[in-house]
Amino acid sequence: MKLVTFQSGRGGPRSGVLIDGGRKVLDLQAAHRHRYDKRSSMLASVLAMAATGDAALELAGKLIKGASRSKSATHPLAEVKLLAPIPAPPQMRDFLCFEKHLLQAFGAARKVRAANSPDPEAAIREMDAKGILMVPEVWYERPIFYHPNRLNVVGTGCDIQWPAFSTLLDFELEFGCYIGKPGRDIPKSRAREHIFGYTIFNDVSARDEQMKEMPGQLGPGKGKDFDTGNVLGPCLVTADEMTNPYKLKMEARVNGERWGGGNTSEMHWKFEDCIAHASRSETMVSGEFFGSGTVGTGCGIEQMRFLKPGDVVELEVEGIGILRNRFVKPATA
Repeated sequence: MKLVTFQSGRGGPRSGVLIDGGRKVLDLQAAHRHRYDKRSSMLASVLAMAATGDAALELAGKLIKGASRSKSATHPLAEVKLLAPIPAPPQMRDFLCFEKHLLQAFGAARKVRAANSPDPEAAIREMDAKGILMVPEVWYERPIFYHPNRLNVVGTGCDIQWPAFSTLLDFELEFGCYIGKPGRDIPKSRAREHIFGYTIFNDVSARDEQMKEMPGQLGPGKGKDFDTGNVLGPCLVTADEMTNPYKLKMEARVNGERWGGGNTSEMHWKFEDCIAHASRSETMVSGEFFGSGTVGTGCGIEQMRFLKPGDVVELEVEGIGILRNRFVKPATA
């Protein structure tokens, strides 16, 4: 099933599921109250559902089958606001799983950095000699990651606020998964059992700021850390419906024009690798988000193209849907 967190009118966030071919949202708590005359703690949020697992999904399945008898709990999708599937994940980790993106993005990043120097050709030679902005050997040895800001998460349809300190803003088309069953020291062979579901991630990036801070070797900071910078959605497809998560088409469009994309089959590191690595001596918790990193050609910098205020970015992953957002530049006083 496709789970969502939504708002209707002035009400607070509610857990729901897409029905009728994605044209409607079933309010799970309202449907439960209509059928059983009480609330369910398992359906309090999508995060609660991830923590409860199979029992919550079984209950939701019963409510979906009876949706026609609880029409007051059903809303047209066009009349609600979708938030991120889990609006404030307890933890976020973004990995680098696609080799093609790394090779192309590092090459482009070197050009961006060199262009700001008095002698771009000399700057490129210096970076070559020092190994700056090149794919590190450690990437081939283990899945590496950083922690995005979990408090900057927004959903599809939300306007992305252009950070005032950047002129080179970019999107990143990523695949993502949420942890369901908690665990520690999870072996790769059992890691799939801990995945609750999958979604799309747009890791918005201020490339000019990112190029300045990456030589500090602490990973991205303000290059990716600003309000509305982490976009997730439009829904969470539960793992039981995603029989082969590593055979999904991915595509990025800007104002309707295809800019790039690929396939989840190109992931060098799979989520099972990432979970096994991250859970060493550390407990993974329900609702934790893992990003795949950008698919090859799934961002602008690989093509030396960048966004403009007013651009609408659509990121699509087969079987999940379309994550759509407009990038806006706040008016200055």
